[in-house]
Amino acid sequence: MRNYFKYTVLFACSAAFLLAFGQTEKKEFEVKGKKLTEEQYYVCQMGGTERPFTGKYWNHKGDGVYACVVCDQELFDSKTKYESGSGWPSFYDAIESGKVATKRDTSHGMIRTEILCAKCGSHLGHVFDDGPRPTGLRYCVNSASLDFVSRDDAKAEEKDK
Repeated sequence: MRNYFKYTVLFACSAAFLLAFGQTEKKEFEVKGKKLTEEQYYVCQMGGTERPFTGKYWNHKGDGVYACVVCDQELFDSKTKYESGSGWPSFYDAIESGKVATKRDTSHGMIRTEILCAKCGSHLGHVFDDGPRPTGLRYCVNSASLDFVSRDDAKAEEKDK
């Protein structure tokens, strides 16, 4: 078990190093039929975290729905998004009960609650109990784990059907 932990940490550190100081060639990973960037793979499949204030959606103001980048399950509505000052997209509630799963996370010497896509198990981020009303929760989500679908695009798609 000790060697497993040692090699897992070594692999994770290597992946983080490559993301930070990476190669000039961009790699893609395929997970469940979806092509992911290195950062998306690192966040969603390895439980990594993007740097604050760098993600695509941390300051995004669009009207629509945020979905899992791996399986397209709708996770958060923009109506529950708020500015937490954390540097990551923050929501006070999931779009629907059962769409976001939780798991105890004791990594990095902390006790936190990890959030995962309930459909495919991809790592999304963490949830904290310092959010606004009505839930008092702050779902702190990595942009790399999300895709955004605007309500206008969704309406146009419905119209075309």
